[in-house]
Amino acid sequence: MISILQLGTIDYATGLRLQQSLVEMRKENRIGDVLLLLEHTPVITLGRNANNANVLASPEQLRNRGVEVFECDRGGDVTFHGPGQLVGYPIFDLRAFTSAEAKRKTLGAIEYVRRLEEVLIRTCADFGIETQRIPGLTGVWTAPVSSSSGNVVFSEAKIAAIGVHISRGVTSHGFALNVNTDLDFFNLIVPCGINAKPVTSMTKQLGRPVSLDEVAQCVSHNFGIAFNSEIRRLETLDALTGTVGIPMKPPAEFRQLHQEEDTFWA
Repeated sequence: MISILQLGTIDYATGLRLQQSLVEMRKENRIGDVLLLLEHTPVITLGRNANNANVLASPEQLRNRGVEVFECDRGGDVTFHGPGQLVGYPIFDLRAFTSAEAKRKTLGAIEYVRRLEEVLIRTCADFGIETQRIPGLTGVWTAPVSSSSGNVVFSEAKIAAIGVHISRGVTSHGFALNVNTDLDFFNLIVPCGINAKPVTSMTKQLGRPVSLDEVAQCVSHNFGIAFNSEIRRLETLDALTGTVGIPMKPPAEFRQLHQEEDTFWA
């Protein structure tokens, strides 16, 4: 069973502290698998493999736009989170899921990422948006759309980013799906370190605003399908385990919090 908790808008530092608490609780089997769905206040995050040169804006420009910058321990390069973007953090023990590969009893990192992509592809399809995977890249991309005259109306563009961290079989970080996101923020960075392809949103593809709550409901439903699990919706963090303590001090160096050997996937 996957418990799903929708948190509303929280800052990135709080999201990191919450994930750290839940990961430790999952490792100790004090909670089951949980999916956090939320929005972040404007923030640029640098993954473990990030190139600082992919942050194009100066510190002053970022301050003027109200954008924070954080290093984190997910895989991948530079990305942006902000209002109108649905962020999902699965805190899953992959040993609880069965792999589709006959030789594996545990869900592996690559197959886990593919299932995250499947959730997002299904969700976009629920809203009439055709999306796809691109060989050699991680995330979900729109398919090119042509007009009746054959002219390309929309080129291939990234609609969802994925970057995860796996420690002793337990996942953190996850995905970001652009729903009503202000795409101008992506001009501050080279998204995921990929220059050649643009970024898009569900609103841009459909030409109308999209309800974030409706998208969250679709994502929840599609997690149940992709991970072959029952879904339980929770109203509060307390409902997850009675009480969840979140450290009040933000970590000085989030990358140094985990001393054991970790697996990353970008």
